[in-house]
Amino acid sequence: MSLVTKTPALALAAVFALSAGAAMARDDMKPAKVEMEKCYGVAKAGHNDCKAGAGTSCAGTSKADYQGDAWKKVAKGTCTSIKTPNGMGSLTPKA
Repeated sequence: MSLVTKTPALALAAVFALSAGAAMARDDMKPAKVEMEKCYGVAKAGHNDCKAGAGTSCAGTSKADYQGDAWKKVAKGTCTSIKTPNGMGSLTPKA
């Protein structure tokens, strides 16, 4: 076989190797999935994620800003550092 007939095969092999490497690089660059937790007392009225105390059923039913028994999902470990006009976020319902 001459060099001319081998070259397309080598070029094709190089393209496959490069595209496989690029695909692996894209997979490595996916953002890590962030763990979430319920944070009470940080949702604006009507913007809670679910269950907001007596008389409510689920998402978007809180009646007041920063309602103590309404929660919002936030990145794990950040809840108690969220400051609102009514105090800090809580991992448990507030009175």
